[in-house]
Amino acid sequence: MTRKDRTEGIYSRKEVLDESERRQYYLIQLKDLLTYAYRYSEDVKKRFDRAQFQPEKFKSLSDLKHIPILKKKELIFLQSMGPRLGGLLTKDLGELRRIFLSPGPIFDPEDRSDDYWGWTEGFYAAGYRTGDVAQITLNYHLIPAGLMFEEPLKNLGCAVIPAGPGNTASQLDIMQKLRVTGYVGSPSYLMHLAQKAEEMGLNLRKDLFMEVAFVTGEKFSEKMRNQIEKKFDLIMRQGYGTADVGCIGYECYHKTGLHIANRCFVEICHPDTGIPLKDGEVGEIVVTAFNKTYPLIRLATGDLSYIDHSPCPCGRSTPRLGNIVGRVDTTARIMGMFVYPHQVEQVMSRFEEIKRWQIEVTNPEGIDEMTLYVEATNFRREDELLHTFRERIKLRPTLDVLAPGTLPPQIRPIEDKRQWD
Repeated sequence: MTRKDRTEGIYSRKEVLDESERRQYYLIQLKDLLTYAYRYSEDVKKRFDRAQFQPEKFKSLSDLKHIPILKKKELIFLQSMGPRLGGLLTKDLGELRRIFLSPGPIFDPEDRSDDYWGWTEGFYAAGYRTGDVAQITLNYHLIPAGLMFEEPLKNLGCAVIPAGPGNTASQLDIMQKLRVTGYVGSPSYLMHLAQKAEEMGLNLRKDLFMEVAFVTGEKFSEKMRNQIEKKFDLIMRQGYGTADVGCIGYECYHKTGLHIANRCFVEICHPDTGIPLKDGEVGEIVVTAFNKTYPLIRLATGDLSYIDHSPCPCGRSTPRLGNIVGRVDTTARIMGMFVYPHQVEQVMSRFEEIKRWQIEVTNPEGIDEMTLYVEATNFRREDELLHTFRERIKLRPTLDVLAPGTLPPQIRPIEDKRQWD
């Protein structure tokens, strides 16, 4: 397949609607969603009633601001409030296809509808085409990451290798023997695969056959992208979404930002007030996916970005998110997983010897590394701590035990020292 075959074309007509058509499309989708959710979701009805918001009075896109913001962290509490995940769902659990569990802990329901997570447009824009063999290196255990990307690849006529994370030597062996053309996973793990392959004496262009990579889960620099693309001679593009709502945005070949998926409406809002900001202003990404089963209306993701309406050479007319420039709170996304300070504190509380702790995140050579510093005297439960941490947080840090008083008096629970230049 030629590079041109992978870089041209549009998957859906919705991607090229003119401004008037798009506004009308958003209005119809939102009106339908708000009406349905108010009728069938107990939580939505309570939220709307408290705000004195009536769906029948929704007339313009600006009316959405009258609905209170729903913070992602609130889901942990709300889901425990009764049946149907605290009334957030509009149907019973037995009517779903799957139920996942993400860090938080937060349950992530998956309905039985086609392309529930909405990534097909994104995979096509990244360059995936019929006949590709895609190796998915994301986790398949409890969290939705791995299975989330199988359906869009099926829709595009691709074969999937559900490799999951780790087992680097096996991953490379599979890539060689099955002539894998596509990679799905984090950018840092793809860089890790490249480094290990070179250490084994492989020629990434001649011994492997990859042509396209769809990466997600973590931020990366253009320098890192350029290195990976040159090493493999492939196209590497990213998608942006969450386990709560699925796809929010995706890159096209021209790398002009993240085209907002047609399955949702995105606002950029002030992190403190929830008031929508003007185009180009940096604020919190607030997303309303057109999902009647799990209507998380005006969900604040915690990520900071801005919206760009300028034309894109690819021909897609969808508005675009700029770079994800940071987080609103102390939550950090490390190796594709959200790490919450309260979760870490729950782990630390099991070890009475630990007086204080801090997580430091760095990314030497573009690969995330996490160090857990703990202050303790005569600490002898390192293996137990690391096991408990991994069981709870789904990641294994490097542990550094310090003498009491070593850490500064005022510290952040998670110190993010990653650089993206």
